[in-house]
Amino acid sequence: MNNSMLYLRHAELLRDKVPSFHDYPFNLPVVRTLERLVFEQQVTFLVGENGTGKSTLLEGVAAAWGFNPEGGTLNFSFNTKSSHSGLYEFFRIARGVKRPRDGFFLRAESYYNVASYIDQLDAEPNDDSPRIKDSYGGKSLHEQSHGESFFATFLHRFGGRGLYILDEPEAALSPLRQMSLLVRMHELVQQHSQFIIATHSPILMSYPGAEIFLVEGESIRSVALEETEHYTVTKAFMNNRESMLHELLGEE
Repeated sequence: MNNSMLYLRHAELLRDKVPSFHDYPFNLPVVRTLERLVFEQQVTFLVGENGTGKSTLLEGVAAAWGFNPEGGTLNFSFNTKSSHSGLYEFFRIARGVKRPRDGFFLRAESYYNVASYIDQLDAEPNDDSPRIKDSYGGKSLHEQSHGESFFATFLHRFGGRGLYILDEPEAALSPLRQMSLLVRMHELVQQHSQFIIATHSPILMSYPGAEIFLVEGESIRSVALEETEHYTVTKAFMNNRESMLHELLGEE
């Protein structure tokens, strides 16, 4: 898939429509200066410290595309708690020439609500339709560990030729499972899929050819993996564990 074939090409903030840059979420430094977020690769990462606004940006992009702000497919319309921002209403989305066949918005913090919604729909009498959980491996996501339910979604529900927007998918995954997710991502990329991912995981950020956007203060800039704090801190800690623990814990 070349750049012209991406499903989501950019998200532009309609700055002249924003009522006030003093109110949330427009008062976030990164939103206050945002003009356009451009996607040029099949895999794009948004990284940065907690509180920088990367998840808010991701949620805004997902909702502007048409996903439920709490997560799920385009058909999911539940609302457990209206905690999402109105940022999406001020995004103009540029879509690619081709339309995706599949799509999913995964939010680690509200995935429990997605699992509950699936169980609720499957409990409703409907003899003509297959159970929704069959497309997630055939087992209720609530009957699996948090990590197993995440991975069941990646493995069974994601079907290729899709737009997949993921907010901290590593939250429930062991390092080994994160590497397995890399393998699954690669399979889906080869099936003409596009990923936009907010993450803290250096393992996921290692995906070859991915673009990494560092959200820092008022700026969003493209960086190499080795420039991210996630990589440098993890590498420094593992290579100098004893000295860093001594420094952190102040032990003699």
